[in-house]
Amino acid sequence: MLDPESCYRALVARDHRFDGRFFVGVKTTGIYCRPICRARTPGRARCSFYQTAAEAEHHGFRACFRCRPELAPGSAPVDAAPRLVSAALSRIEAGALNEQTVDGLAAELEITGRHLRRAMREELGVTPVELAQSKRLALARQLLWESSLPVTEVALSSGFRSVRRFNALFRSRHGRAPSELRKARAPREDAPTVAIALGYRPPYDWDSVLRFLAARAIPGVELIRDRRYLRTVQLGAAKGWLVVSQEVNRHALRAVVSLSLAGVLMPLASRLRRLFDLDAHPTTIAAHLVTDPLLEGAVKARPGLRVPGAFEAFETSARAILGQQVSVAAASTLASRLTAHFGEPIETPHPELHLLSPDPARIARASSDQIARMGITRSRAQTLRALAGAMANGALGLETQAQPETLMARLMEISGIGPWTASYIAMRVLGWPDAFPESDLGLRKALGGLSSRQARDRAERWRPWRAYAVMYLWTHASGRNE
Repeated sequence: MLDPESCYRALVARDHRFDGRFFVGVKTTGIYCRPICRARTPGRARCSFYQTAAEAEHHGFRACFRCRPELAPGSAPVDAAPRLVSAALSRIEAGALNEQTVDGLAAELEITGRHLRRAMREELGVTPVELAQSKRLALARQLLWESSLPVTEVALSSGFRSVRRFNALFRSRHGRAPSELRKARAPREDAPTVAIALGYRPPYDWDSVLRFLAARAIPGVELIRDRRYLRTVQLGAAKGWLVVSQEVNRHALRAVVSLSLAGVLMPLASRLRRLFDLDAHPTTIAAHLVTDPLLEGAVKARPGLRVPGAFEAFETSARAILGQQVSVAAASTLASRLTAHFGEPIETPHPELHLLSPDPARIARASSDQIARMGITRSRAQTLRALAGAMANGALGLETQAQPETLMARLMEISGIGPWTASYIAMRVLGWPDAFPESDLGLRKALGGLSSRQARDRAERWRPWRAYAVMYLWTHASGRNE
């Protein structure tokens, strides 16, 4: 539950730590804002506070066009008490209700639609449909403001299936038509790309994230250059490319996306938020970990360190299997060979980006001998095929954001996947902030040569942020080696 007095103090201070954690509705204007809005601070009696933008809209407030609530960072999975609500929220943010019903989403989460509606209303104050509408409108506002897409394409790119419904909902929520908002902004030149902003809470250690990803980048698919992240993308039938950089004047990353991906912007933005860990609360995490003398120096040296996630669940999971008991460089070589053989070619404006990440169904159809010819041991080839098959046929849904312990147990039912691999996948693919690969050699060396069990016991004080402690230790050790 929100404490109104604490929220108001954060509003008066315009504290970035609370950006996205609550929204303030101003009763006299009917507008809701982020707590960092630069508008004149309203009196306490005029303010009401809400956990989500959707809840503020549910109570009749319209989004502020000054602070732009659609740019606020979201909530990390650990923030929502029930993991069920967190899983549903993650799926809705990725556009799950653009193509299916609430009952269909509930079935994916192995519950009833009635239970999902009740849980979300109790926790977030809105229904799944209201939340989905709020997310679509947020993306639409950003595209109307920052892109040159025609209004009709804005509607479709934001997940609406009816332009008439988009216009009606936009007008009812914002008091003006989408075309009026488009006319109010500065003119934009037509471009063969779409740009979206992805907000985060400062500080953000962008350089550390890029170094981590650069060491594991798959040639042809990913590239880190000039402090930018570039990659090819396939989401359903949509194929294209993107470039992500850090913005200078606001706490956000900027993703420039090929027009061919305009129809999948919601799931694409969700994947980028997960990849770059944009919904973390860095000051909260650091305040907890810095109390351990072992981590104090590393935490102070790297403010805003994140746990890099995964853009493609199978890509990163396969990379974890290839990385078993070998160096990062050796695993990258194997991943490169696998992608060169099984990745589909694609043309982009960037010559270095010419392959799509291998589809799990294609790996599942390959024989173990075909995979082993690339220098991959036969046992790992069999593990890759088993993982690919489970993901291709839906038996293993790593995109559902369900209980991490449950998914880790399912992973370890696959021959060749043990606790280290499952923990690494939980850490990066599932985005579990408390994942802890206790048997990792580099981690144990950073802890002074402890055994796996001793490392697990030593890490108890770091809960629920053990994955971040691991990143601090890995990054600190890497810096010493360099």
